[in-house]
Amino acid sequence: MGIDEGFRLIHEAGFDCVDFNIDHCMSGKEIVSGEFSGFFDQDMEKILEAIRPYKEAAAKYGVTFGQAHAPFPTYVKDKPYNNEKVLDALKKCLAICAYVDCPYMIVHPAFFDYNNRMDPDDEWDANIKLYSALIPDIKKYHVTVCLENMFTYNSNGRKVYEAICSDMNEAAAYIDELNDMAGEKCFAFCLDTGHALLLGKDIYTAIMQIGERLETLHIHDNDGKGDQHLAPYMGCLDWNRFIKGLRDVGYQGALSFETFNTINVFDLELMPEVLRLIGATGRMFARRIDAE
Repeated sequence: MGIDEGFRLIHEAGFDCVDFNIDHCMSGKEIVSGEFSGFFDQDMEKILEAIRPYKEAAAKYGVTFGQAHAPFPTYVKDKPYNNEKVLDALKKCLAICAYVDCPYMIVHPAFFDYNNRMDPDDEWDANIKLYSALIPDIKKYHVTVCLENMFTYNSNGRKVYEAICSDMNEAAAYIDELNDMAGEKCFAFCLDTGHALLLGKDIYTAIMQIGERLETLHIHDNDGKGDQHLAPYMGCLDWNRFIKGLRDVGYQGALSFETFNTINVFDLELMPEVLRLIGATGRMFARRIDAE
């Protein structure tokens, strides 16, 4: 629909900010195959010039950038060159975030699928190495990097299993260790409600366990079997428990919806109405979170 038209619709639906999908500039397919488009091989002046239309359209319609998605996967087994390319892209994404005044960047933890799982100690070491390498750029650009709770499917795709940071205690340990290494708060947590639901997590308990480390959200629903990215109330998540958790933990961040498949279900003509429904859901959540 074009950048300008997209931001106009987002604004008219009542959204204050967006999740900026910088990951589209380096797709997962590129990262796994090693056949890169070259977007992040450009110097920063050219990269920021490509981003400028998004910044200008957002400013035109009074929409800010609440968070950004960095490229993923962040680690490819037995392909160190790919990993170096991704790390360089992550650092440039931090510069992009600073350029558009985006305070948070979501960097998915490194993990393998169910049949190629890493040893837990190796997984810890790989992720500490990945995230700690970003600390100088995090401090330079004043952008907080957020980890996210992940899941994986078995080989036939019929069973969901826990993956890195799905255990909130593990996620908290990563964040605390990395912030200790940084000597200041550089890392926080993004709770993905759909991922938690797939793994049978009680959303209230998950929120309370991660506590004050929770600074961003990916809000979406599903049927408990597939990562469907639907709007709230189209699946089976207990949204009252979600609201109570955010209220009790004192959450003050944005309510960011990752509900793109809801848009895809409907005809393009209905997109404004669908966006308005999701926006209204966010405003209802905000009122109830803030209620005494």
